Amino acid sequence: MQKVKDRVLKIKFNADIGASMRWNFKPQQTEIKVVPGETALAFYSAKNPTDHPVVGISTYNVIPFEAGAYFNKIQCFCFEEQQLNPHEEVDLPVFFYIDPEFIEDPKMELVDSITLSYTFFESKDGVNIQMPVYAKQRG
Repeated sequence: MQKVKDRVLKIKFNADIGASMRWNFKPQQTEIKVVPGETALAFYSAKNPTDHPVVGISTYNVIPFEAGAYFNKIQCFCFEEQQLNPHEEVDLPVFFYIDPEFIEDPKMELVDSITLSYTFFESKDGVNIQMPVYAKQRG
């Protein structure tokens, strides 16, 4: 995979929690700079401040939405249940790259910043979380 060194992108990180989730959840960095075709590693922190175990599950989205088709996660904590014991804190890695085809899409021509946003929810039996579907659209 070729790196596109003349197209620097700012990747911003956001963290939210669902209304019933009591964890503390935040990105460990506010932003990093990458070029398409370059792998990058970022971390989020999650802490269970309660006195009982809590199981959480996260979803993510990419803004602008159209850039999601080029945002490729190699390793991610999303859509997998995470149990944190009372007062436990963990680092959650996200290993990703922006597909070099990003620069060929006319809709991405003016995009120089992409936000990766995660939301953690308390996992409950019977809850089904849908994965986002990003499609590359040409034209």
